[in-house]
Amino acid sequence: MRNLTYKVVERVLPLASDVVMVNISFLFAYWLAFRSGIGGDRRFIPLSEYSLPVVLITCYWLILFLFAGLYESWHAKSRLDEFINVSKAAITGGIILFLATLDLSRPFSSTRIVLFGYMFSQILLVGGGRIAIRSFQRYLVVQGVGRHRTVIVGGGERGQRLFQQVNIFPALGHQIVGFACQAHEESELASRGLPVLGEVKQLPRILREHEVDDVLIALPTDSHQQILDILSRCNSLGVRFYILPDLYDIVTGQARTNQIYGFPLVEISPGLMPSWERKTKRLMDIMASALILFGLAPLWLIVAVIIKLDSKGPVFFHQERVGKNGKTFIIHKFRSMVADAESSTGPVWAKQNDPRITRFGRFMRRFRIDEVPQFWNVLKGEMSLVGPRPERPFFVEMFKKRIPLYARRLRVCPGLTGWAQTKQDNISPLNDLEEKLTYEAEKVRYDLGYIENMSLRMDLKILLRTIWVVIFGKGAR
Repeated sequence: MRNLTYKVVERVLPLASDVVMVNISFLFAYWLAFRSGIGGDRRFIPLSEYSLPVVLITCYWLILFLFAGLYESWHAKSRLDEFINVSKAAITGGIILFLATLDLSRPFSSTRIVLFGYMFSQILLVGGGRIAIRSFQRYLVVQGVGRHRTVIVGGGERGQRLFQQVNIFPALGHQIVGFACQAHEESELASRGLPVLGEVKQLPRILREHEVDDVLIALPTDSHQQILDILSRCNSLGVRFYILPDLYDIVTGQARTNQIYGFPLVEISPGLMPSWERKTKRLMDIMASALILFGLAPLWLIVAVIIKLDSKGPVFFHQERVGKNGKTFIIHKFRSMVADAESSTGPVWAKQNDPRITRFGRFMRRFRIDEVPQFWNVLKGEMSLVGPRPERPFFVEMFKKRIPLYARRLRVCPGLTGWAQTKQDNISPLNDLEEKLTYEAEKVRYDLGYIENMSLRMDLKILLRTIWVVIFGKGAR
């Protein structure tokens, strides 16, 4: 019941507060325009006539706040930071409204005074409401409600000091479940009355059994390889990892500093793409996939007819792939190989000049036409325009065992195209398993480079390079 109260405070109250404060701000703007004399508008318009505009403007601000990331989990973050984010969103929204109502034929308009007053009232009212809610939320955390179940990795001096500091600052939001330590550290921790959950090598089991939310890594500064091994083995468990800042050098490009009430930690693999960019990316996915699928439907109908005339079998090819967080889905393609191409061989990689590829299939693969039905996967949200290419479950399990950090690719939505596809041929001419693994490891390096630098700018760059690759038919199979 206590955790339910916390979730209501974290998720529902901010939205309710925003609705109330946005409407109070609108009333303030109405007063400025028609009652205060500042607005300079002698006309009087009854408030009842603004019913529909109020609904629309409320939706406008809520959508803007959504894109600004104001409805994401706040857990134990700075109230000042949230107020700054509210201010940025309010100023952005005010500028958009200013440009939308700008009248260049008039050197000065009293409506601008009203608009700027409206914008600053949004900052004060919405920001003030958020601070009040987060203060109450912080009170709940201090009382033990809504804390994240946390494990400290490392039972040496660093780990014990970290344990003490977390207990000093309950508003950090961590409930220490216990330690995962080295075998020689267990006796010292036990003598101090500190809970020991097991050895570091047992960490995946510990995280599952104790339903852990966060992991604080306090291993010695020379434990680089061990930390990388922990990340690799626990990557798919949906747990947040933090390390002490003097280990930042080992995760350059994969971590961001996170100041939590003055307690310095480094969060590994946070959401690197801002909320507004993630939502814009999804909007672009929907618009582009709908345009290509439905706008060019007559062309795809012609492609389907040619496929049927070229070889026996269905028009479409369906196959299971592994998506975000390891969730499987069915990918769709135009069939470019003979029907039941793997009926006698099982899962195998395609080869250059593969005899299973049909005549028209070779043409489609050269210009990536066979990939077009995957826009349906993009429209459904199973894929994105840009991201690591999804692989089959059989090969994913193989690569996870043989290629370090391969599982990190599963932290993001797979894509139609990716950084690796613009840097490598679309298919390798390799037949030997070890050579293939080397090729895939290089692809993973490109994919991780994309994940570490995700942005709309990066996506646009990849899309432009992909268009170049498609036009010139590079990587033809």
